[in-house]
Amino acid sequence: MSLAELPAVDAVFENGWIHTGHEAGPRAGGLAVGGGRILSCDAEEVARLASRAAQRVDLDGRLLLPGFQDAHAHPVIAGIELLGCDLSACDDAEAALAAIRAYAEANPEREWIIGAGWSMDAFPGGTPTRGLLDAIVPDRPVLLENRDHHSAWANTRAFTAAGIDAGTPDPPDGRFEREADGTPAGTMHDGAMFLFDAVRAKPSEEDAYAGLLEAQRRMLALGVTAWQDAAIGSLMGRPDTLPVYLRALAEGTLIARVRGAQWWDRGAGLAQLASLIERRDAVAALHPPERFSLGTVKIMVDGVAESRTAAMHGHYRDAAGAPTASTGIAFFPSEQLAEFVAAIDAGGMQLHFHALGDRAVTDALDALAHARRANGDHDLRHHLAHLETVAESDLARFAALGATANLQPLWAAHDPQLDELVIPFLPDGVEATLYPFAALAAAGAPLAAGSDWPVSSPDPVQAIHVAVNRRRPGSAAAPLGETQALTVAQAVNAYTAGTARVNHLDHVTGRLRPGALADLAILDRNLFAIDAAELHTAVVDETWIEGRRVHSRHGA
Repeated sequence: MSLAELPAVDAVFENGWIHTGHEAGPRAGGLAVGGGRILSCDAEEVARLASRAAQRVDLDGRLLLPGFQDAHAHPVIAGIELLGCDLSACDDAEAALAAIRAYAEANPEREWIIGAGWSMDAFPGGTPTRGLLDAIVPDRPVLLENRDHHSAWANTRAFTAAGIDAGTPDPPDGRFEREADGTPAGTMHDGAMFLFDAVRAKPSEEDAYAGLLEAQRRMLALGVTAWQDAAIGSLMGRPDTLPVYLRALAEGTLIARVRGAQWWDRGAGLAQLASLIERRDAVAALHPPERFSLGTVKIMVDGVAESRTAAMHGHYRDAAGAPTASTGIAFFPSEQLAEFVAAIDAGGMQLHFHALGDRAVTDALDALAHARRANGDHDLRHHLAHLETVAESDLARFAALGATANLQPLWAAHDPQLDELVIPFLPDGVEATLYPFAALAAAGAPLAAGSDWPVSSPDPVQAIHVAVNRRRPGSAAAPLGETQALTVAQAVNAYTAGTARVNHLDHVTGRLRPGALADLAILDRNLFAIDAAELHTAVVDETWIEGRRVHSRHGA
């Protein structure tokens, strides 16, 4: 081969640890990149190519691995909230109320005070009252979603604007906390939140666009090079997020790779499927799937355990520990869910389920089994997210049905919200099975991982720490189900190769191999060589997409 025929070498990474994803762990060596793709992972060949490289990056013992991919995130929503009344950094009620007051005073022109991020464990019973808000913002409606976005907190002005009073019934898919006479007390859950949609202030497209770009900046800084947006569409009083992504694509500002999960309106039925497929196909005609695609449908099967709306096989307990009549809320009858899933599957769309309670998991798996009987297996890589508890009889069904377990590792640890608002109310026997990561892996379930940002941090390193340790950094609490811990390799691979597979990007990303796109993350230390208790101390130094550095912790 003549010199002119040799591939151009844009960058060589040397003198570090390389985790390709093909081996059990990293190996010493380097990587060569050219034309946006990986040229070689072979140490000897990389050494030969180094002399021709336009750029040589000394890893100096750092860890190079495939760029992280988030299997379940809401970056546009997160970005909007970061730029609005953001309560995510408030650790108690006093801090939240002070932040709300300060935001309202700084934004006197806003007709509504809209925000999110308050923590349920900061308030008695997890349900703050309207009176707390009336005292600090009496003159304008206030509507604030909590961190998991399954509950919201409103003042009296907001309830009045929405026409909600003691005579307003709870919707089938949610409920209001109420005072003794039936008047809404201030907090509402799941479907009850949607009753404000017709009147609440909505973010503008400019707000949403700015939010997307801010969210992308933060995710790139964490080594995240691709994500699945778990709610593309118009929902919860927010504008449709698809035009925001399309604008970013048109203007060249969307750097990360995105697979969009289109929101399934649980009140619209099968009639909506044609439009979702039409939007998928229209996007596919404009953009390669390796950049942006809409081949997924997101279905909410149930709610969350904090508000007792997660669908469980057993009965929730009351504050005294006695069983109640409640088993949570399944948003669809199982037969209807199976009908919808079979139709979506037949349309060539991937299913992304929110399934938190064990009954919701069973219903989702039953629906997938029905779809497989009806349609065969299309390798659509359906996945179930959250999986707070899974019936033992369902563990092996993931592998049998080709369903991926989409894990949110940061939740698998004791904290005040779990310990005070969830565990005491769970059905008997469920606590021991919370977030059964190792059991799913042992049963052969493919694993992917995501953050559910802004519900929790989008930082994969922190999530890997919890997946391995089953407790938060610095926590003195006992591990949550220590036997359910993953190894470092399992956690890293779920956040790279596992999610790349779910995102249908595994042919070009997720593992390091010649010909793959050079989407890379460089960590300041080798995760595989440090004590498990120190995993959270690792930091992403650089992020590269298609061989181009898009983030550097130390500047250019």
